[in-house]
Amino acid sequence: MGRWKKLDKLPLAEGIDEDDYLKRLVRAQMQLLRVQQWLSRTGRRAIVAIEGWDAAGKGGLIQRLTEKLDPRPVQVWRIAAPRPDEQGKHYLYRFWEKLPAPGTVAIFDRTWYGRVLVERVEGYADKGDWQRAYGEINAFEKMLTDDGVRLIKILLNLSAEEQRKRIIRRLETPEKRFKVTLDDFRNIGKRDDYVEAFDDMLERTDTDAAPWHVISTDSKKRGRVDGVELVADLLGKGADLEPPPVDPEVAEAARKVIGWNPDKASPLTSRPEKK
Repeated sequence: MGRWKKLDKLPLAEGIDEDDYLKRLVRAQMQLLRVQQWLSRTGRRAIVAIEGWDAAGKGGLIQRLTEKLDPRPVQVWRIAAPRPDEQGKHYLYRFWEKLPAPGTVAIFDRTWYGRVLVERVEGYADKGDWQRAYGEINAFEKMLTDDGVRLIKILLNLSAEEQRKRIIRRLETPEKRFKVTLDDFRNIGKRDDYVEAFDDMLERTDTDAAPWHVISTDSKKRGRVDGVELVADLLGKGADLEPPPVDPEVAEAARKVIGWNPDKASPLTSRPEKK
């Protein structure tokens, strides 16, 4: 803890060349696909927890994280206000229910940090409750990582001026107007309070077991590629990402049933590349 500057003092990332963006993105997405296959083979579990400002690009990052993956072992959880049946229970209850099964990845679009962010700022939680939550969250995350879960926490940071521009563009784009709600303007009006809440969150929950990673998203493309690269690198750390050899029994069945000869190049894989 203690390594973060104030959120509104952190540098904003510059833009990125289109060709560089596409090359880096595809490379990171393919690495992430190999990571997913490794998780599946080994039964490991992973969580990507994403927080950030309204219009900071959470949906765009999640789309780029998942678009090359097998969708079956990936679950995206969009977290909103607790349902009536969840109210009155411990705030972590609904997140325990959404933890990933062996070999799968859970991506959280907003997280259990709502207790120390929106619930704090909007007064939905008493001061004693949200102050106690820092320790509860640290303990929750340490239990997960001690149990072998690979947990990545990302905060998407966005300047006030860029946030204003994006909300205006959404209002002026018919297909995106649904994204703008009264809550957006309520939150913008309390930006200073949210900056303070984010600063406290970074200071008090940035732990060795579950550190925070802040990504500037004033450049959408730079933020997306930085995010995908970060997740691919951290989830794949120490993993054997080389594709496994064909199972001998599978190879024998393929030889007998469909005449596959692994020692002879198949016409399906030896065709010249199209120009």
